[in-house]
Amino acid sequence: MKDKILLHACCAICSGYPVTLLKDMGYSVVVYFYNTNIYPESEYEKRLEAQRVLCRALDCELIEGEYNPQEFYNAAKGFENEPEKGRRCDRCFQLRLSKTAELAKKLGIKEFTTSIVISPHKNFSKLSEIGEKIAQENDLIYKSIDFKKQDGFLKTNKISKELNLYRQKYCGCEFSIYS
Repeated sequence: MKDKILLHACCAICSGYPVTLLKDMGYSVVVYFYNTNIYPESEYEKRLEAQRVLCRALDCELIEGEYNPQEFYNAAKGFENEPEKGRRCDRCFQLRLSKTAELAKKLGIKEFTTSIVISPHKNFSKLSEIGEKIAQENDLIYKSIDFKKQDGFLKTNKISKELNLYRQKYCGCEFSIYS
């Protein structure tokens, strides 16, 4: 086995294939569910439970981050009216990847990445740039893997269907519900 890698999981659906791919690459995968942006709390609980089911099925460790929506609102302040994929989303990505890097350092894990990039609605280059900057600031390595490649999105959806995982209808924050 290679060293451990910390995978920030945005949701169970998106993280299924990344977990399997990282394991196939020889990593011992630790999943970090930190998504304080999710609104409302009942939605957060559904997504967290789906992540628990996935991690049990794929036999990987799950670390549940604190649910503190005020952290997201502080990060998004002034950007509430931005369109989806705008600066509010960048701030949200920065928040979640910064928390992931903090945890990686605390656990002594040198590499981290995120399942967010598997979504066809997310900008891989922008997320990689954010992750790499945060990694440099923390003396870590951001593993920039485009999980969409080689039918990754189809593969992750297949895993989620096989496990009958909860499927959300919007990205996560209250501003994205009607976008």
